Amino acid sequence: MSKSEIIYGMHAVDALLEKQPERVIEVYALKGRDDERLNAVLDKAKEWGVSVQLMQRKALDEKSDGEQHQGIIARVKAVKVLTDNDLEPILNELNVPPFLLILDGVTDPHNLGACLRSAEAAGVHAVIIPKDNSASLTPVVRKVACGAAESIPLIHVTNLARAMRSLQDKGIWIYGTAGEAEQSIYDCKLSGGMALAMGAEGKGLRRLTREHCDELIKLPMAGAVSSLNVSVATGICLFEVVRQRRDSAE
Repeated sequence: MSKSEIIYGMHAVDALLEKQPERVIEVYALKGRDDERLNAVLDKAKEWGVSVQLMQRKALDEKSDGEQHQGIIARVKAVKVLTDNDLEPILNELNVPPFLLILDGVTDPHNLGACLRSAEAAGVHAVIIPKDNSASLTPVVRKVACGAAESIPLIHVTNLARAMRSLQDKGIWIYGTAGEAEQSIYDCKLSGGMALAMGAEGKGLRRLTREHCDELIKLPMAGAVSSLNVSVATGICLFEVVRQRRDSAE
């Protein structure tokens, strides 16, 4: 029997029905709730022949372990976890310079979900995380990602430093963010094949990860706050890359 997992939240369930409907086994929705947004998702499920069960809030709360499910939960076929071996085929299929995000030690699922959402919006080709010392693709991550987790590859690598060396061997330049960096991101040329490495809030990049970066950059901080939440900093940095890649292509 194939494994299944639970996904909840309006955006997450809708995105799965839109992009991978064959994975959806059944949908559970809040009984008595009648709004346009929910009905549109349920109609999409029915169009694909997916069984829809209406339930009381208590039953839905139990299925989501008390997390905010927004009145809709889907039971879906689990997918294969992507690893080091899956990254090379992704890179080989690209017809533009690679744009990757490396997240080192981001253990909070809300932060990982928010980073995936920003990465997908910025056009990142894949997000790389260490197999250990990191949040994984949980229902919370999927919900916070608002559908991005269904479209952006999340690569779990056994050894992050080794994976970084492999990227560098392919001509991909790795920029790491660090508070002690001398160069601001706004003074750095961020075009061509590249990966942006972001560390966990407070701790930043681990020493070995930092040492494997080609260049260290920082966000200039003008106020009293010394650091930003990792998902906020990631969003700012990614879209500076987007701006520069766009300008260099014109």
